[in-house]
Amino acid sequence: MNFKKLVSATLVTALSLTALNAAELKGRGASFPGPIYSSWTSEYYKTTQNQVNYTPTGSGDGIKSITKRMVDFAGSDEPLKPEKLAEDKLYMFPSVIGSIVLSYNIDGVKDGELKLSRAAIAGIFDGKITMWDDKAITEQNPTLKLPHEPITVAVRADKSGTTYNFTYFLNQVDPTIEVSKKPTWKAPKVVAGKSNSGVSANIQQIKNSIGYIEYSYKIKLGLPAAQVENKEGKFINPTLESFQDAAKYATWSADNDFYAIIADPAGATSYPIVAATFILVPSEKVENNKEVTKFIDWAYTNGDKLASDLGYVPLPAETKEKIRAYWEAKKIK
Repeated sequence: MNFKKLVSATLVTALSLTALNAAELKGRGASFPGPIYSSWTSEYYKTTQNQVNYTPTGSGDGIKSITKRMVDFAGSDEPLKPEKLAEDKLYMFPSVIGSIVLSYNIDGVKDGELKLSRAAIAGIFDGKITMWDDKAITEQNPTLKLPHEPITVAVRADKSGTTYNFTYFLNQVDPTIEVSKKPTWKAPKVVAGKSNSGVSANIQQIKNSIGYIEYSYKIKLGLPAAQVENKEGKFINPTLESFQDAAKYATWSADNDFYAIIADPAGATSYPIVAATFILVPSEKVENNKEVTKFIDWAYTNGDKLASDLGYVPLPAETKEKIRAYWEAKKIK
């Protein structure tokens, strides 16, 4: 090979490697982990120059998008059962644990001052409790001046894993409430918003409203949130510590693709509405999947503080090792 051909071959190889390294991964789905995925993808790019784009469109859209192979990976807060994964030729594993808070807009009621019993929460969202000064609310809040005003319930307009996990909690309190990504709400005054950001915006704008949102949206927007009664009858403020106490009760196994719903855990100090969020990848796209797991592995190794700073709970070290072994077994690492 002469010098000119050698230079040309070297340039082609270099360009090919650059193209490979610069390849963008595209993901979409759950808005619940949107803030931490945004933080992780930004830091990952700074560190590796590898671009990962994630659009928080809701779990329902994420599942639909990955099933139709429209993206490289999807986010879902609703875990899919092994038989559903097998049917759609998908792999699944958790990325991080978050929490759902009940944020409100009531004049004169500050962050953490409102206490809501399990029965009161179920009653509000099922339409049995319609006024803020209902006895079911005031008996837990004797020092608060709650208005004689109708309650506006802020919910998701889209198919949502946050909704799925919230209705799972409600179902533990009242089995007549359906567990669903998009239920039919019975409350008389309902306003729907797309994604966690849409629900947050409605709470901010509408007086005497209450809605369920992921904790990091509460922090980012400075919204007040209620103390929530847990299984032990204790009223718990949403804090990183109470989320960590709840997360201890999660059980994970590669045998069922890490399927687990951890809402409403045991424990006197546990915050009662927590949820894991999951990554879905198509089983046949082996090389792409290796890039996805490389990104998540980076996040497992380098992203715990970023997660904690936003109010998420990083997965335990032993769970991360189980997931890495799962990747090895599926040949996607």
